[in-house]
Amino acid sequence: MSEPGRTLPDIDFATFVVSLGSSAFFHLGVEAPPEGAEIKPDLALAKQTIDILAMLEVKTRGNRDEAEDKLLSSLLYDLRIKYVDALRKPGGGSAT
Repeated sequence: MSEPGRTLPDIDFATFVVSLGSSAFFHLGVEAPPEGAEIKPDLALAKQTIDILAMLEVKTRGNRDEAEDKLLSSLLYDLRIKYVDALRKPGGGSAT
């Protein structure tokens, strides 16, 4: 529930995709947790979020504009690279 009097921005496809991407980057440990929080990367959650974005890419094919196509494909590319990098780090292990 949002705070009284607080308005949230409208959600469009790009905002939704960026939100999911931010969540995946957070779970990969690329984005820092909120100040004072000590949260470790969670590769399983990162993989699940990347898989959700990949599913959206397939299910919305033909219904996106060019900018949305570029956003989604570049975001997925970046996330997949960071995910593989995280798996290769010592202690990265497997998230499957």
